[in-house]
This record gives sequence, C-alpha cells and structure tokens, in this order.
Amino acid sequence: MIACVQQTKIEKTVMLTTNTERMVLDRRTLGSIDEWLEQARTVGAIALIDKEETWTSFDCVAKVRNMSRIKRVGHAGTLDPLATGLLVLCFGKATKDIASLQDDIKVYDVDILLGATSTTDDRGGDVEQHVCEPVDNDAVIAALEQFLGVIQQTPPAFSAIRHQGKRQYDLAREGKEFTPKVREVTVHSITDVVVQWPHVQCRITCSKGTYIRSIARDLGLALGCGGYVWTLRRVRSGGFAVDTALTVGEIRDALTKDALPNEAAS
Repeated sequence: MIACVQQTKIEKTVMLTTNTERMVLDRRTLGSIDEWLEQARTVGAIALIDKEETWTSFDCVAKVRNMSRIKRVGHAGTLDPLATGLLVLCFGKATKDIASLQDDIKVYDVDILLGATSTTDDRGGDVEQHVCEPVDNDAVIAALEQFLGVIQQTPPAFSAIRHQGKRQYDLAREGKEFTPKVREVTVHSITDVVVQWPHVQCRITCSKGTYIRSIARDLGLALGCGGYVWTLRRVRSGGFAVDTALTVGEIRDALTKDALPNEAAS
C-alpha cells in the first residue's frame, strides 16, 4: 500500500533555498577544481559531500581537509554514522557561514523498522524484538500525522547534544543516567509514505535539530510495537541536493590529478 501524509497545518510554503555567493564544489563544478581550491584558500568555498555509511561527519571533514591541505574546514549539520547523504562542508572564510547554513530546512528519506526497539534508536544499537501483530496501514498513517507541525521532541540518548558539558553519547556509553532535554522542532511535511510491514518508508522535511531517530522511536511507541531507524539518508539541505554531491573518493581522485602545494592554507 502506498499512502501520503501532507502537512496541512502550516500555511506558508516551505522554500528550500540557500543564499550564498561562495563557489560550490559538486558534480557540476568538479572540472574547475583548481579554481575552487583557489577560492577555498582565499575568499572561502563550499563542497557538497555524499557521506558514506559508518563514517562520522568529522571523518569526512578530516579526510577532505587532509586532501585539500586547507586548515579551516567545518560541516553545516551532523549526520549520524549510519546515515548517508548530503553533508555541506565549508572551507576557509566560508566557515563563518556555518551557523546560517545549519538553519536551512533539511529533507530526509527514512526506512523505519517496526516491531523492535534499539538502545540507539537505529540499527547500530542493542535491539530488542517485540511480540506484536502487524499494525494496520491506516493506523500507521494516522500515527505519523501527530508528528506534523511544531512538536516537542526528546532527542535520543545517544546523540551529540551536550548534557551538563558532556556529549550525551559519552554519558550513555559510560552507563550514566540522565534525562535528555525536550526541545521544540518543526516537521513541515511527511510524504511518499510506503507501508510494508514491518517497514515504513517516507520522506521527512524538517527544521534543524530534528532527530529522525526520535520520530522512528516515538512512532513505534504510538503504535505500541516499538520502532527504530533502519536506514536514513539526507537528500537536501536548503537549496543543496545530494544528487549533485560528490563522494570523498571522487574529490580525492580529482585532487590527485593536480600537484597540490606542500604548504597548508589557513
């Protein structure tokens, strides 16, 4: 069964745009990588990365920083290690743009597995199976509707959010008890919903700070069967799309064709 849940509570149309005058390295500009490097070293530049599964966001930053020999590199929005997709990297003076780029609306494709829970709210944690009957498709659609609009969300225990000065994932790994702080986020739309028990696939457009793992967990709670993220892919961030993003390997191959100077730029 294929169904669709559209946001009807928000009247304003969501505009997925990004205003930047920086040169952006992607599939369309890869042939001009020499010009991009010069821009990155002088006035600042941006690169669109298609992150691989298991890599952390910092792994991508470190790899591309070493390849480009540019010291100041940062990303505009963390992706979980098991998530793939669009990671926006900023170089040199463009690191000043990170805060504004992080505010961009994000779009994710997610596959949620129902009938089980995970300590990390994705398949990377300890999984506990739940004995339950398949949930009716209409019930799944109705449950998804409660996540539309402005919602109060509890982040996963295993997350990069700081709690009393320490990363939550560090506290969770140490077995320390703490209560993640509830925060307000906005889910603009949930579309392209496909229910094939025990999987629910959909596309979620949301504000910064929204945890898709929390939506998967809370969907399972609402249905009384448990749930966690099976796969997650970021497909857009503002006006940037993963369709034009480059893998780290593609950037490495392009850079090795050119003789890079030994001296790192700041």
